Amino acid sequence: MDDNRFTRRTAIAGAAAAAALGSAQVAEAKKRKPHKHRRRALTRRADVIVVGAGLAGLTAAREILFKGKSVIVLEARGRVGGRILNHDIGGGHVTELGAEFVGATQDHINGLIDQLKIERFDTYDTGQNIYYTNGSKFTFSDTLPTGAAPVQLAPEAAVAITQLDQMSTSVPLDAPWTAPNAAEWDSQTLYTWLKNNSASPQFMGVASAATEAIFGAEPREISLLFTLFYIAASGNESNPGTFERNFNTRGGGQAQRIVGGTGLIPARMAQALGRRVRLHSPVTRIVQTRTGVTVHTDKLAYHGKRVIVATPPPIAGRISYEPGLSALRDQLTQRMPMGSLMKAEAVYDKPFWRDQGYTGQAISDVGPVKVTFDNSPPDGSVGVLMGFIGGTEARRLTQKSAADQQAAALQSFANYFGDQAKSPKEFVRFNWTTERWNRGCPVSVLAPGTLLDFGEAIRRPEGRIHWAGTETSTYWNGYMDGAVRSGERAAAEALAG
Repeated sequence: MDDNRFTRRTAIAGAAAAAALGSAQVAEAKKRKPHKHRRRALTRRADVIVVGAGLAGLTAAREILFKGKSVIVLEARGRVGGRILNHDIGGGHVTELGAEFVGATQDHINGLIDQLKIERFDTYDTGQNIYYTNGSKFTFSDTLPTGAAPVQLAPEAAVAITQLDQMSTSVPLDAPWTAPNAAEWDSQTLYTWLKNNSASPQFMGVASAATEAIFGAEPREISLLFTLFYIAASGNESNPGTFERNFNTRGGGQAQRIVGGTGLIPARMAQALGRRVRLHSPVTRIVQTRTGVTVHTDKLAYHGKRVIVATPPPIAGRISYEPGLSALRDQLTQRMPMGSLMKAEAVYDKPFWRDQGYTGQAISDVGPVKVTFDNSPPDGSVGVLMGFIGGTEARRLTQKSAADQQAAALQSFANYFGDQAKSPKEFVRFNWTTERWNRGCPVSVLAPGTLLDFGEAIRRPEGRIHWAGTETSTYWNGYMDGAVRSGERAAAEALAG
């Protein structure tokens, strides 16, 4: 008989052997699994984890990388940029639906723009500005000492602005709650102060238009101390802040724009960071231990020595922290709501208002659009009018249909620039209050009592957690320059820890 002959008995024996081999392989595979998990975990580790890929978060990540440390950036959206957002209007041109202006003393954002080899151009400012009140239109030049404030209100505006500028000089930028008059100023609103120092309804109307565009809020919502801090912050280490620099176009914070739109800035930063930026990764929980932090998303956990949270304060307040944050920090984020702001932009075949001798800049006490700018591309080959809709006007308009919103915005443009403004070839509006990962724009608004009682928690680290975002900046708070400054500061803190 052939010893190699196949029989039922040998088949059973072979099957048993195969089963045994299979079991051994499974057992061996199980032994190897932890090793695989360890390797996978290493790909999710970095020295510093950054939450938020807006300008502050990307700046922090950039600084950390420059210092030779590893970093991972987690962004909830499917894009980078945060409150910066380009909109394509065709023909190779864009307009901005979020932050867009840069200006004098904004050294950090301008330095970043230069490093990224991005070009700037002057905001169109040739001709007459428009002041619209009580159904009547008046023109004025912003080359006068009153700047972007209507010359028709010059005496009243000059007195109020001079007073505010003078008061702001006593506000310490790093600790406004320690100002000599902090308790008095943080116990009243800007509206209260204006009413006590101005009798003109027209001036109150212009003040409301200004705060709606700057803060997305009304004067009655804003602490006087916060306003004075904002004014003081509109400068740099060599130049004290002034209301005029904050509000003006010529020589002010709105002096220049970006060729290709501000969206180029975060796009190029993210491109350099590469796969270190993880989109579609909303952070739900941050856990601290004695040795590090674990930052949780819905799918993965990221481990680091430190974490920088670079989101708007209301969004940071929605993250779960273990152990919990200090009561002061938690209470602070409950008191820092975002402003209510929409942008309305109408695109035309050409900037027709220029032929009429207008800059495209208007200010009005009638809404919904109360402040406008010429947002056309550098070559002026197409015309774009941009209007800010803020505060009460934004809240009211949000409740209307899209068609009604468009009609209302275009009527405002027509009030200032004629009926031709009612017929754009494209109209786009962007409502920042409906953005899940912003909850408003352009900045958090501080009511009376917030700075005085809770302000010291705005930048103070909580263990291994550091805070960034334009709201934490001492200079140009609420602006792109403030966002860059905050990212630089937070990165330095994290690396020093």
